[in-house]
Amino acid sequence: MSKRIALIEDDPAIRDNYASALSKQGYQVLTYSNRADAQEALSQRLPDLAIIDIGLQDEIDGGFGLCQHLRGLSKTLPIIFFTARDNDYDTICGLRMGADDYLTKDISLPHLLARIAALFRRTALLEQPTQDDDLIQNGDLVMDSKRMTVTWRTTAIELTVTEFWMLYAIARHAGHVKSRQQLMDDSQMVVDDTTITSHIKRIRRKFTEVDPAFDHIETVYGMGYRWKVRS
Repeated sequence: MSKRIALIEDDPAIRDNYASALSKQGYQVLTYSNRADAQEALSQRLPDLAIIDIGLQDEIDGGFGLCQHLRGLSKTLPIIFFTARDNDYDTICGLRMGADDYLTKDISLPHLLARIAALFRRTALLEQPTQDDDLIQNGDLVMDSKRMTVTWRTTAIELTVTEFWMLYAIARHAGHVKSRQQLMDDSQMVVDDTTITSHIKRIRRKFTEVDPAFDHIETVYGMGYRWKVRS
């Protein structure tokens, strides 16, 4: 069964071009030009992935609101912001809203397709049975790579697809520094340092919300990140 992609874009030419390109790749594409129509339709049935522009018709930040709404319906729905707004502020805001990726419209179509395929590969792991090798336990942290579940001191931590795989890359080799390039390779992302930093900050914040003393994700300046091992 083909994957269903929701494309929310208010520019008719861009919307039609990308819908056509995605359809040629075998995806079923649902298109919307504004937040209200998309929110109503997608609340009835979630897609397999959502691609959202930030500015939607008369709502300059309508895409942010739609992302928040969809993230409230599903913690693991892959969400990509696809926008002309190329600045750190919007990138950080988008990731804080719970998006898995933030792309600007100047990237090539093959690049976009690669990012979509990477997200689908990661979510496909949810459908596979769990084996002992899929479980990671470091002290109070337990991660299941097949179900993409995380618990800290038995409390569930809700992570997006990208956040999960970045944490998995760090926690799987506790005590070892993971460079930003290694994090990108392991989580199948191609992003800049600002985006990675934003993801790490968001992961930390989710842990500190359930444990204010949490400090296991350590920044090793000039090198990357590691999961701190208690002596």
